[in-house]
Amino acid sequence: MQSALLTLILSFLIMMAVGPACIPLLQRWKFGQTERTDGPQSHLKKQGTLTMGGLIMLIALAVSALVFSPEDQRAHLMLASLLFVLAFTAVGFLDDYIKVVKKRSLGLRAWQKIVFQLGLSLALALYCYFHEDIGSSILVPFVNTEWDLGLWYIPFNMFVTIAVVNSANLNDGVDGLLSSVTTVITVTLMLIALFMKYSGVNTAVADTMMVLCAAMAGACLGFLRYNAHPARVFMGDIGSFQLGAVVAVAALVLRIPLLLPLLAITYVASSLSDIIQIGSYKLRHKRVFRMAPLHHHFELGGMSEPKIVAMYTAVTVLCCIVALLSLGV
Repeated sequence: MQSALLTLILSFLIMMAVGPACIPLLQRWKFGQTERTDGPQSHLKKQGTLTMGGLIMLIALAVSALVFSPEDQRAHLMLASLLFVLAFTAVGFLDDYIKVVKKRSLGLRAWQKIVFQLGLSLALALYCYFHEDIGSSILVPFVNTEWDLGLWYIPFNMFVTIAVVNSANLNDGVDGLLSSVTTVITVTLMLIALFMKYSGVNTAVADTMMVLCAAMAGACLGFLRYNAHPARVFMGDIGSFQLGAVVAVAALVLRIPLLLPLLAITYVASSLSDIIQIGSYKLRHKRVFRMAPLHHHFELGGMSEPKIVAMYTAVTVLCCIVALLSLGV
């Protein structure tokens, strides 16, 4: 636990130290946000706000995680986890690059994102499937048992990974929102790993995931200095894909993907509201929400961005407590 807490502190301090140095570079490179004209009209004033702040988060995540990574035979798991996170982050970078440099607000085409994500999620699922300390079994919450998926583990966890990464991306639409809820999620994952370590469940990978999640939590906390309303810097897709990838990797390695609907309840709300909105409009030519994802619905209803962040964070805290209880923590 000590190493996890030190990782969190180091990651936070790196964000505090590196952020002021990196922000002028983002300005020099002209990494300014291009707002969509079909989004909330209040967001048009954010046009030109610095973006791709996820680069700073990546530095804090990687350095702090590697400094406190276990030095035994499990060290390769940290390297592999960071490589998967880096690969998803690279997809986000490409998306941001097209938006910022090419000035095309939609970034990568949907099919291009899916092709990249399918390949990466397949590689991650296969890695976990063949890893001696992970395998094809997952924990079933509330009933304290395991479920061996066999070969179905691979497509199931490919779906989970793609869903989490894209849902995190959709959740990033209000100043400080994704950073705040992901701080809660990663701290909860850190506590779950701690519980597993001392209860004898999945102990071989618990130390590594504690450190990885602590590093992400510290980076998210530090990023709020620049990203809280009114945001000076947006994380961009390079940040949201990074956060989603860490949550997905930790859930798969700890064998708790079935807990993600609780842990990442606001991710789920963002995705479901988007799916419902699109489906309703195509089938009935009517909208269910004022705008999707759901946080924009609240925003257009008159709720301020800080209130939305507070509400989403509170809901995440409550659901994460239920998730901890489901494992007997």
